[in-house]
Amino acid sequence: MSDTLVINEIYVSLQGESTYAGLPCIFVRLTACNLRCSYCDTAYAFKEGEKIALGQVVARVQGLAKPFIEKNGSLPLVELTGGEPLLQKASLPLMKKLCDTGFTVLVETSGALDISQVDPRVHRIMDLKCPSSGEVERNRFENISHLKANDEVKFVIGTEQDYVWAKEQLLKLKLSQICPILFSWVSPLQPEQQDKSLKPVPAGQTPISRVQLVEQIIADALPVRFQLQMHKFIWPPDQKGV
Repeated sequence: MSDTLVINEIYVSLQGESTYAGLPCIFVRLTACNLRCSYCDTAYAFKEGEKIALGQVVARVQGLAKPFIEKNGSLPLVELTGGEPLLQKASLPLMKKLCDTGFTVLVETSGALDISQVDPRVHRIMDLKCPSSGEVERNRFENISHLKANDEVKFVIGTEQDYVWAKEQLLKLKLSQICPILFSWVSPLQPEQQDKSLKPVPAGQTPISRVQLVEQIIADALPVRFQLQMHKFIWPPDQKGV
């Protein structure tokens, strides 16, 4: 197994999503993704990055964590994101080393790849791709059997059709009995974020506003957590490194 990874960026910010939203977090963004979701806001990570030894990645994370340790004796979260972090096999030993060091580790993954080999201490935040993504056929439903209570399933919802589909999966698969479920509203892309390689939203989809999404969740009494991408309300929505 390779002991290097192709890394797009490593930085410290606030966790903007998941049940950990609002907490300090060190992000390790890995390069490359095998999907091209219509709403992807990190297309710059498809190809941009540098090869870094696994040990150096851990050292960079520890360096960013040092002020937290010195000032209050605590560690920030660490999240592997992308791109698609599980495309790089060395992400598995990286997550293990970070857990061994004492970090609470999260991984954001598309749900299109096998999650079963991820260290059980890691909190896996796994997408189920809705129709408007253009990648709904890539969902790996075999992953459902590997989910644990400390994982999370995220539906990114931008259309009425997405909501209907997500609700159907939630109830059919009894997902809320397994782990927390996130319904995340699609933030519109800025013009400079609209990469030409992204899939188009399929024809016949009806956009849903964040107000409509919240009201529908309440009307249907769904056991889910609505979320917005918090960082996009703090910094410009297209700003990197946040």
